Amino acid sequence: MSTTYAGEIDAEVRQLFDSVMSDWRARRPSPEVAVRPDRELWDTLVELGLTDLSRAEDADWWTSAELLRAAARHAAPLPLAEHDLLAGWLAKGAGLKTGEGMRTVALLDDAGRGSRVPWASSVDRLVVAWRAGGRAWATEIDRSDASIEAGLDLAGQPRDTVTVDGTVRRAGREIDPALLDGVRLRGALVRAIQTTGAIDEIVERTVMHVSERRQFGRPLARFQAVQHLLADAAAESTLARAATDAAIAAATRLDSEWGRSTQLELRVAVARSVVAVSAGRVVRHAHQLHGAIGTTLEHPLQEFTKPVLAWRSEFGTPREWDERVIALATRNGSVWSSLV
Repeated sequence: MSTTYAGEIDAEVRQLFDSVMSDWRARRPSPEVAVRPDRELWDTLVELGLTDLSRAEDADWWTSAELLRAAARHAAPLPLAEHDLLAGWLAKGAGLKTGEGMRTVALLDDAGRGSRVPWASSVDRLVVAWRAGGRAWATEIDRSDASIEAGLDLAGQPRDTVTVDGTVRRAGREIDPALLDGVRLRGALVRAIQTTGAIDEIVERTVMHVSERRQFGRPLARFQAVQHLLADAAAESTLARAATDAAIAAATRLDSEWGRSTQLELRVAVARSVVAVSAGRVVRHAHQLHGAIGTTLEHPLQEFTKPVLAWRSEFGTPREWDERVIALATRNGSVWSSLV
């Protein structure tokens, strides 16, 4: 499978991803406030070789992005990005031997503590990394080797506090500090990718809702005010995808430059800035058009809007990315030359 653009991904590959996620969606458990990984779905993806795409010689960023978007479109509760594109990539770059099972990545502070680590309480293994004295280290450990305080994000997904003692850290391998910058930047990109998949689904479900729901004897979609909101949501979804696809294209070209390339960082920063605004507008319009029913646990809309709102502030807040865009775009004095 050679490097492709988003529209050139093999149709059979796209169909496979969507089929697997659709089959899970049809039999998924009833939604709960606290989300946990679906191990049966995970095992299916392992059997298909889809949990370590970044390590496959015939896969690329576009393929990984399509899988992440498919999972987001179906609200599949899995640490796909964390396991493969973050923890897996860091472990490979650090030369670590990885164990079996589901994993995530935890970036620690000077005290060996990582905050809001995604899925830490639910995975089997952790790739932990930290800085000290201008140098960086990493190691992979079993979940039981860390102290984990469970927490949840807005969507009910695990966002836990991880603490690793000095014994574990002393066994770490020194790594290139650029790997840690790369993890943060890759994390920012995968959240943008997941968000675009989710807001595409939000727009589609909202179109279906206003087409089926009737008010004053006619479908809601016939009202001009509703049409304006739908058009704006669709436009924002398209804009977010375009900005994210530009960042994926940059990642494809500069995949060996994570943590070093200013051009790659700028593309990711622009994507995150655009996606934050677009996602907020799409979520607001969708809930306005659904009314109160869209906020209930039983209604599927909140399974997509809550993760979108949670992802907006992970691996950097919207304000931080806005400021980063300005800093990077004006670094050489010419904004336009930076964006070409």
